[in-house]
Amino acid sequence: MPNILVIDDEAPIRETLKEILEYENFEVTLAENGEKAWQIIQKNDFDVILCDVKMPGIDGVELLERVQALKPEIPMVMISGHGNVEMAIESTKKGAYDFITKPPDLNRLLITLRNAIDRNNLVVETAVLKRKVAKTFDIIGETPAIQKIKETIEKVAPTEARVLVTGENGTGKELVARWIHEKSTRASMPLIEVNCASIPTELIESELFGHEKGSFTSAIKQRIGKFEQAHGGTLFLDEIGDMSMAAQAKVLRAIQEGRISRVGGDKEIKVDVRIVAATNKNLLDEIEKGNFRMDLYHRLSVILIHVPTLNERVDDIPLIANKFLGEICQENGLLGKKFTEDGYRALQDVNWSGNIRELRNVVERLVILCDKEITGDDVYSYSNPAQRGSDPFGVVDNYATLQDFRDWAEKVFIERKLIQNNWNVAKTATEIDIQRSHLYNKIDKYTLKRR
Repeated sequence: MPNILVIDDEAPIRETLKEILEYENFEVTLAENGEKAWQIIQKNDFDVILCDVKMPGIDGVELLERVQALKPEIPMVMISGHGNVEMAIESTKKGAYDFITKPPDLNRLLITLRNAIDRNNLVVETAVLKRKVAKTFDIIGETPAIQKIKETIEKVAPTEARVLVTGENGTGKELVARWIHEKSTRASMPLIEVNCASIPTELIESELFGHEKGSFTSAIKQRIGKFEQAHGGTLFLDEIGDMSMAAQAKVLRAIQEGRISRVGGDKEIKVDVRIVAATNKNLLDEIEKGNFRMDLYHRLSVILIHVPTLNERVDDIPLIANKFLGEICQENGLLGKKFTEDGYRALQDVNWSGNIRELRNVVERLVILCDKEITGDDVYSYSNPAQRGSDPFGVVDNYATLQDFRDWAEKVFIERKLIQNNWNVAKTATEIDIQRSHLYNKIDKYTLKRR
């Protein structure tokens, strides 16, 4: 139910507005003057504020200025019995959503309020989306390798230098590209991404350079390519090591001349783009195999940035995991969860073959399936302990006695089987060859609970 604050020094008007708005399913709070309204606003949030202009003490215009400074997202609709064009213009300039004269037309008032609420909802949604997008630009880590990457980006981003980002899948190469764009002089222009590995070879040229209508069988209309879309901004060529030789030649020409031609067209189009490329391949090896052009490599690799694997920066894992934990808890309404110290150590002991992408998936799994405290046992249970680090005996090091290790292994085994059988105790007991009463005793011993 939308919450409206009505401010007017005339009691009959306040009560009339309250009666009308409550009938229309609004929740209404009343204030008889600017001072009282200001006290209420500082402690509460409203969907819309309906405010008289002429009041003793703090008048409507002054209150409008205060609200704009404190809570600019709340739309204010000004009402006055002395309405004129100058007053309406002044109120609008100071941030008022609308201006209505007394006595207000009921239909117009309701339409204005509902439009103001819709606008407020859009403002809030936009702010949430911006926060979500901004989160993707964070490069978390304090290890020397990450610090070096951050320093390099700070130096390179304001320039026009082309950058080649290397590293395994899931290490965060796209993140580096986004940071370079966001900190560049082109940040207000588009960042266009192309995954060269996901586009069929016969379509890559059309994707990059566009095509004219009728240039090939399925070209039923003209298409603008990624180079043109990125004009004035940044073009991120991900997995460029998978690009065909023919497309590489055209990309090289576009970089050298700053011009492209659409497939099936003879007109040259001037483009101004900054290229950031990324690959999980060793391009020098690809050059030796004849799969990549050496001249294109040298054009792209003015600045080289290598992103280390997560296993090469294990000291950053608690920081990254904690960030993911906060984000995922907030997104799913599961606040209050945290890792224990042995939980963090267990995360550092895992072999993260999928790097940061895999870590986020595991943290999300742990948030959903575990209790408020995520322990080392939880991590070993849900992060595929068979794929742990280069030391195959790493899990053993966490237990001082054989009995402690047996208890841990038994707990993990039983819980896994129960989950696989949807917590059907009878079926699980039969499957693992144990009496049902004994299985119940084990569940009690290890305080196992259905998630």
